[in-house]
Amino acid sequence: MRILFITSNRLGDAVLSTGLLAHLSERHPDAALTIACGPLPAPLFRAVPGLDRLIPMPKRAWARHWIDLWRACVGTRWDLVVDLRNSAVGRLVLAKRRFFHTRAPHLHKVEEIGRVLGLSPPPSPRLWIDAAAEAEANRLLPGGAEPFLAIGPTANWTGKEWPADRFAELAARLTGAGGRLSGRRVAVLAAGPERERARPVLEALGDRAIDLTGRTDPMAAAACVRRAALYIGNDSGLMHIAAAAGTPTVGLFGPGFPETYGPWGVAARTVISRVPRSELLARQKADPQATGLMDGIAVEAVEQAVEELLGPATQEWREVVTNPCKSPETGP
Repeated sequence: MRILFITSNRLGDAVLSTGLLAHLSERHPDAALTIACGPLPAPLFRAVPGLDRLIPMPKRAWARHWIDLWRACVGTRWDLVVDLRNSAVGRLVLAKRRFFHTRAPHLHKVEEIGRVLGLSPPPSPRLWIDAAAEAEANRLLPGGAEPFLAIGPTANWTGKEWPADRFAELAARLTGAGGRLSGRRVAVLAAGPERERARPVLEALGDRAIDLTGRTDPMAAAACVRRAALYIGNDSGLMHIAAAAGTPTVGLFGPGFPETYGPWGVAARTVISRVPRSELLARQKADPQATGLMDGIAVEAVEQAVEELLGPATQEWREVVTNPCKSPETGP
């Protein structure tokens, strides 16, 4: 059986689609999977069970990346095509069955993706972390396997970034004397182009910081974050990686849409700005370079969310996700 799975070029959306992919892999354990996605999330799929071919799709002028994908797939007769990009490729290759993504703005993205195959409840995102990524985590993380605090102080848009001094203050509270993670070190993660924006946090933390900024691909980042006791970060693909890895996750939202893109799972929480989103978006529209869009989140509010999250149920949940159950036996 041959399955073509077309997912997002964006990191966060690709992570949120992994639950559906896991369902297909478990439902059809002998199938050969071809996965097409953007170059950034591609490393997350390299260890998917049954993977036959991984096709990264760097964008090209005149949408030629879609032509390239069609050429790579047109010679195969597919038993099943699942196209989360709703593309022409999914319609122009030979296939016995095809399923396409349709928008459902009133649902969380995980629920929206689950509807593609009629899965309710939807399968939760999950990651397949390979030995190479674990070895990279061993190299990058000092002090063995002792759990640490992980933070993601950047995002793909500066308007979604909580102030660096508040990240530093929160980390100091949580890891200082009497804090929930007293004595633990703090891993700071950011994509390569965002390293400079994370530097103020690193400087404020001093020798307590583990600098992982610009040093990991998404798979290695997942291997590192999975070892954390807690992850706190802005609305970003890294936030979704942390939640999918089973790490207790707190996501921070100002002008974003937590009802659609909040971190998914029982060990996840969102903290939302006190300033109404409509006001924040109006400020951004009036001035695309507007700053302070995340100022409506107080350090105390995030600290309270951490206290609510790190309860007795969290460890039980983490033990479950290390041996995840199979997806519901429904759908194709």
